[in-house]
Amino acid sequence: MTSSGIPLDSANVLSTSLECILYGFSVLMFLGTVWALTHKCRMQDVNRPISVVAIMLFLISTAHIVVDILRAEEGLVTYRDTFPGGPVGFFGDITQKSYATKHALYLLQTLLADGVVIYRCFVVWQTVWVIIIPSLLWCGSVVTGVAANYYIAQASSSAVIFAKPLGQWITAFVVLTIVTNFLSSGLLAYRIWVIDHNSSTIRATKRTMMPIVRVLMDAAALYSATLVTTLICFLCSNNGQMVLVDMAVPIMAIAFYMVLIRIAITRQTRSCLSTVPSGTASEMEQGKLRPFQAHICQLTLKDGVSSYGIGSEDRPSTCNVESPCQM
Repeated sequence: MTSSGIPLDSANVLSTSLECILYGFSVLMFLGTVWALTHKCRMQDVNRPISVVAIMLFLISTAHIVVDILRAEEGLVTYRDTFPGGPVGFFGDITQKSYATKHALYLLQTLLADGVVIYRCFVVWQTVWVIIIPSLLWCGSVVTGVAANYYIAQASSSAVIFAKPLGQWITAFVVLTIVTNFLSSGLLAYRIWVIDHNSSTIRATKRTMMPIVRVLMDAAALYSATLVTTLICFLCSNNGQMVLVDMAVPIMAIAFYMVLIRIAITRQTRSCLSTVPSGTASEMEQGKLRPFQAHICQLTLKDGVSSYGIGSEDRPSTCNVESPCQM
């Protein structure tokens, strides 16, 4: 099966250039994420799991772009006149170790990013039943991704990435990734929106969780648009898929950092709201009123996601502002 679209050597130059630009943005956002996780926090209060994920995404993005730069140097300089077919032949040879390495890094980045979104769903919904289907889809992504990388490692020098069965495994992997991202992000945004809507009747201020919902959907849309375009190019056997795959690695990191930085911006406004009318406290102190049932709205930020815990207790209204470190 022959490929179409731009030549492979031009596609490699374009993909490396665009990936470098996006990597630069991801570095800036990674620094912002580090600030968001550590600003005014003691070391023991820093959210270690989410910090590890942020560092891993950054390291994988760095490793991927290093491999791409070395691969470009090999194809365009080192083996330009000695490799059969020249640069086009080099970049079309999927048996190269650099080719298998970059796709293994892409697989790790994808599984890590999708796993974080699924975990966020679990934190917000607080039930394992909601994440059963996304988890099964994620496991399917693991199987198809590993199978695709296995076939790449075992491919012959004449193999083409679009040919069966390798092309089928890659298609299945991208489709499962798209569905997992859509479903997990949709469940996450819907849950936050429902809780925010239900708490609007007892909210004493105009503060809302909708900015976080919007940034969640923006991050999901950015990632999904990249994946859908990649799938279309791959099904059309277009070399543009190479450009989009390389771009997807820093985009996944950027989408993750977007959410954490947005939460950091709004975290100072986190507070609980109650239905206690003003002026009632002094009357209660004088014994004119007895404690009554109040709705306590507590905003909890865990692992970079937002969730409300809404309950009712027979006690006066209280206000709890969590540490900004607990994200």
